Amino acid sequence: MTQPVPPESAGQATMVTAAVLRQTDGPYLIEEVKLDPPGPGEVLVRIVGTGMCHTDMVPRGAGSFSPPPIITGHEGAGVVEAVGAGVRRVSLGDHVVLSFDSCGACANCRKGAPPYCDTFLLRNLLGRRMDGTTAVHGGDGGEISSRWFGQSSFATHCLASERSVVVVDRDLPLEKLGPLGCGILTGAGSVFVDLNVPAGASLVVFGAGAVGLAAVMAAKVAGAGPIIAVDLHEHRLTLAMELGATHLLDGATSDLVARIQALTGGGAEFSFDTTGNVSVIGDALAVLRQGGHCGLVGIQTAPLTLGPAALIGKTVSSILEGGADPQVVIPRLLDLWRRGQFPFDRLIETFPLEAINAAEEASLSGKVIKPVLLPAMHT
Repeated sequence: MTQPVPPESAGQATMVTAAVLRQTDGPYLIEEVKLDPPGPGEVLVRIVGTGMCHTDMVPRGAGSFSPPPIITGHEGAGVVEAVGAGVRRVSLGDHVVLSFDSCGACANCRKGAPPYCDTFLLRNLLGRRMDGTTAVHGGDGGEISSRWFGQSSFATHCLASERSVVVVDRDLPLEKLGPLGCGILTGAGSVFVDLNVPAGASLVVFGAGAVGLAAVMAAKVAGAGPIIAVDLHEHRLTLAMELGATHLLDGATSDLVARIQALTGGGAEFSFDTTGNVSVIGDALAVLRQGGHCGLVGIQTAPLTLGPAALIGKTVSSILEGGADPQVVIPRLLDLWRRGQFPFDRLIETFPLEAINAAEEASLSGKVIKPVLLPAMHT
């Protein structure tokens, strides 16, 4: 892999290596592409590690808002090498975690809820700046979308919105931190912020992937209990128990709802679905007691149809990014990690950037919980 030359100033473009998705049903291609210098409010980051999230598969879907060619990746971590005009909070040499973009000016941003920014979908799911431009061009000069969730970090370098950047201590292992920007933030933030699960409350987590296991770890920190993890993969359930779950259930169990109701004394106070499977969502609602709260973070796989009594006395939240402000919650998670209370790094398996297609396959199959791509790592 060609090693890009770090730009000496914010005014120079550079050639970088990126994993480009050119067809919805095709593999990622490792290409040398031209990255523009950072514009106003942008930061150039040399990527040390970047997590792969199931949301990175969205551009593969029919009718996607962000069709190929595109560079995805939205759980980057790295070092700031240049800043654009107007950047005040980030400096050259800062170690950073990259998260989603937000405007900072709408009512929800002003009250500390940037996942519900008025322009969240436009800023994060189109793969373009708000003016429709992109910062990356291929060897043929063609445009490549490069603003996926404010970053497009499946590359050796990316441009990120300043508001996407969380500065972290320089003694932290950058190669491990990328997943904090989305998947881990979503699971833990949902427990800490959106659902606000209190000590002693019962929680059922459907899906023990990265998001679900982050929720399990956060629930343990919160003092919740019982904490019930539901999944189809035995190795994930085993890890869930090690990370804080008090009970494990195979999602294929025929009397799943009844067993959860028995474990929670008549019904859980909180349930959390990470799968998007409409049948599982139905179970997540059914296991709740009156006054219970169900949080949904998975993208629904089909229209959701509920019986006339399914929602009586219950609350359902569709949660974005855990409802969390990355500038607040990511430092909290890192502090918990330092104290040994939030071992999110146990979910990670690393791959070189060139092995991105193998990492995607391992993620989709459930074999690997959280793939992290290391752009500087050679096969």
